[in-house]
Amino acid sequence: MKYSVSIDVPNIDEGIRCYCDAFGFVETARPVESYAVLKCGDCEIGLLEKAAGTNPAEGSEDIRRYERHWTPVHVDFHVEEFEKALERALSAGAKCEQQFDDGEHPPIAFCSDPFGNGFCVLGKRSSA
Repeated sequence: MKYSVSIDVPNIDEGIRCYCDAFGFVETARPVESYAVLKCGDCEIGLLEKAAGTNPAEGSEDIRRYERHWTPVHVDFHVEEFEKALERALSAGAKCEQQFDDGEHPPIAFCSDPFGNGFCVLGKRSSA
């Protein structure tokens, strides 16, 4: 069995650039023009180009929106070098909304991508 996560973005090329630059993903497939498969190590994500304002599911009154929005599901990126990974994400267009690094717990940054999708960057606990 294989697992992956798919993320809606308003522009496939901007989405690819963001996730490749931020986390080292490489595009491995483009089954259709509006869907890209990205891979980094054992992790695979799919990016789906879906226009803002479109309906995400039949019967739903909700619409896709790409300003910052809350969703109960988000992606966690567990990284070896927390500060470097967070800097790459910010350089790729992400926003850091909260950051905690008290030394007692592993560092974590609550972030959003340029399309409003939330994600976390988690480092390793520093050894004292």
